[in-house]
Amino acid sequence: MKAQVSEMALDLFLKNGYEQTTIDDICAVAGISRSTFFRYFPAKEDVFTSHTSTAGDELLRALRQRPDDEAPWTALRHAMDPVIAHYAAQPERAQRLAELARTTPALAARHAEKPVSWHNLLTPEIARRLGADPAEATDPRPGALIAAAHACLEAAVAAWIAGHGTRQLSEILHRAMDSIADDPGKAPSPRPQHASEHPRPHE
Repeated sequence: MKAQVSEMALDLFLKNGYEQTTIDDICAVAGISRSTFFRYFPAKEDVFTSHTSTAGDELLRALRQRPDDEAPWTALRHAMDPVIAHYAAQPERAQRLAELARTTPALAARHAEKPVSWHNLLTPEIARRLGADPAEATDPRPGALIAAAHACLEAAVAAWIAGHGTRQLSEILHRAMDSIADDPGKAPSPRPQHASEHPRPHE
């Protein structure tokens, strides 16, 4: 029933606008009381985000299934497949919901919490793949990889919306992730010296 209420609410949001749709409107369409609504959802924002609430768990599950010897960045790229499949299932609807999430202040604020959620979920697995201690706060690599992957997805979805779905989201995401040329899971290359750092020849 909770999933059905969520779908009905999303239909109302797309038809009338998020701010214009009230909890009473949702209850009327779903045939439930306000007390039942709040038993399912703490707030109106939660009914909107419920359709993507399992994305982080699906990403983690897919990441754990990748080969252990696969570079972390490559593993993250392939682990995105369930997330992309969610968008691809109903692309036009997914585009409209994604745009609504980015243009509605209350939803944008909730959407901005996603990187923190991803960080908390994925850090132990990424740290394991790096041979790092997930509790070691001074190691920036797990957080950097997760933040970069999330930023690539956000950039890809924004480009997908801007292009009105004329290109596959998976293709755009791969292009975004390819823009990070060197695999972040590899050992770092020697840092090039600036001119001021080169030793002066002996006179």
